[in-house]
Amino acid sequence: MSGTSCDGISVALVRFQHRTFRVIAERTTPYPASLASALRQGPALPAATLSALHAELGARWASAARRVLASARVSPRQVAVIGSHGHTIYHGPRDAVPSTLQIGSAAVIAQRLGIPVVSDFRSRDLAAGGEGAPLVPYFDKAFFGNGPARALQNIGGIANVTVVGRRIPTLAFDTGPGNCLIDALAIRASRGRLRCDVGGRLASRGRIDLHAVARLWRHPYFRRRPPKSTGRELFNEQLLRKLFGSTLARAPLDALATVTYFTAYSIAESYRHFIPHRLHEVIVSGGGVRNATLRRHLSALLAPIPVRSIERYGLGAQAKEPVAFAYLALRALQGRINHLPETTGARSACVLGTITPGTPHLTPHTPHLTPLVHALA
Repeated sequence: MSGTSCDGISVALVRFQHRTFRVIAERTTPYPASLASALRQGPALPAATLSALHAELGARWASAARRVLASARVSPRQVAVIGSHGHTIYHGPRDAVPSTLQIGSAAVIAQRLGIPVVSDFRSRDLAAGGEGAPLVPYFDKAFFGNGPARALQNIGGIANVTVVGRRIPTLAFDTGPGNCLIDALAIRASRGRLRCDVGGRLASRGRIDLHAVARLWRHPYFRRRPPKSTGRELFNEQLLRKLFGSTLARAPLDALATVTYFTAYSIAESYRHFIPHRLHEVIVSGGGVRNATLRRHLSALLAPIPVRSIERYGLGAQAKEPVAFAYLALRALQGRINHLPETTGARSACVLGTITPGTPHLTPHTPHLTPLVHALA
């Protein structure tokens, strides 16, 4: 998984058995600063540069997967499939011609590791009339859906929520910005020394501008009803410059404190507007788990609902999404439906993902897959 935070690649090696899974190994490898910067500029890159980046990411991800396999002493021959979400360069489900673009060459990954790769998950959902996101809810429902009503809130570059429970319909949507605006301001506030606000320490030193919070909340995205999804196309540095003007240079810590609070505020308000169920708990995953200031705001705004890290359930903070896409890839390899049309707006259920075959003599023979099998994302 390479998310909109552009911070690195998260890899998880997972064994699925019936309705249970076990994470055997997981690791997040940071990107070099130059690569992170290139990914943030992705939509503006010329075709030749974007094409080279597509191949480079495939090579980096193959190396990251190989390191995780080695650390777990698992041979590529034992792995049924790799799920590669790709890195989103553009997501325009509501354009005149709906489209989405994730880069990171699946062919390079398959060639280097000899393992089948499932990639390009979002395009099929768009073709079926959906938003192409969020896709993780299929995993959430499968593995968290038998308990009380709960929200699974991921805070990556963009924040998204899935609400599941034994007797309620699954609901999911992107709540708005996650770390993307926070990271942009942390880079500015630290004059490039930091790529994120480690622990939320910088934001804790700034003053929250509640008027700016109110202006941000008036963004049309927050009025739209689910299903809905968003990305850097809406929440980016251009929006920050329009909102804060000279404050960005004069008081960057105040801008950072404001955006950190707003990220929590937009999550909590989205719950109040669009989630009709009484929640037993909120389970948070993604890089935002590490931001103590953000989590403190979220806990205060959602009280008395408890806000807990997904680590309480045996998943690393940044492991959940790679584990989810491993599961979606496994389903695709089996030819089984692997998304929820009710959460994306698709007209019908599909099998998402493009399969790039592995090396025949290395790939396990898995026409339907045995219960004990590895999947990697």
